[in-house]
This record gives sequence, C-alpha cells and structure tokens, in this order.
Amino acid sequence: MAAVLWALLGVMAGAFVAIQAPINAELARGLGSPLAAAAISFLAGAVVLGVVTFIVTRTQGTSITWREPQAWLFVAGGLLGTVYVTTSILLIPRIGAAALIAFLITGQLIAGMVIDRVGFLGVAVREISLGRLAGAGLLIVGAVMVRYL
Repeated sequence: MAAVLWALLGVMAGAFVAIQAPINAELARGLGSPLAAAAISFLAGAVVLGVVTFIVTRTQGTSITWREPQAWLFVAGGLLGTVYVTTSILLIPRIGAAALIAFLITGQLIAGMVIDRVGFLGVAVREISLGRLAGAGLLIVGAVMVRYL
C-alpha cells in the first residue's frame, strides 16, 4: 500500500510540474520578464518552504544542522532550479505544455541513468542495461513525436 501512495505522490508532483510552467509563463507575460517571473516563483516557494520547515521542525522537535552539508550544496539546487524554471517559462509558449514536459522527462531520465551509473552523491549504483537504454531511446522518440507530429 505504501508503494502505491509513493507512486501517486510522484505522479502528483509530475502533474504539478506541468501545471507550474503555464502559471509561470502567464506571470512572465504579466510582469514583462521571464526572469522576474522565475524570481517571484522562487521567492514564493522559499517563503512557503520556510514556513513549512519551521512548523515541521517545531512539531518533530528537530533542528537544522547548518554546518554539516558541503558549501556548494547550498547553491547548486537553486542554480539548477533557476535553469529549469526559466527554461520552462521561455519554452512553454513556443512548444506547448506536452512537448515541454516530454523533453523535460527525457532529460531527467537520461541524467537519472548517468547519476545511477556513477553513484553521484551516494546514490546506489545501477548499471545501464540494454532495457534501460531501450526505454530511454523510446522516450526520446516519443518526445520528438509529441513535439513534431
């Protein structure tokens, strides 16, 4: 049962990615700047996450260990998120939601396979099998079909 709930949570998060892109694109149209829209999106997310983090740490009686992570980790996620959000804002009016999501998922799968293969940041190492390569190839073909056919 827990596996089904985790899968549903993953599907819901994926749906939110698809919904977020046109929302941010509309915000960019209203503001006249995709970068301003990305900044507002990140600011709103930071405020919400800050409040949720405060509530959860208070409720669980835990605290944040600021000295533990390597310094570059404090910036890396935000930098990558900035590229993702800004690119989504720029591409969605040009290629549409379905094509954008298809290409995003394709990039995520390819990067995920490399991350698994090298064990990046402690991720369990998993070999790149013929089946995984075939799945990635089909996803690439599918993304191109969604965009151009």
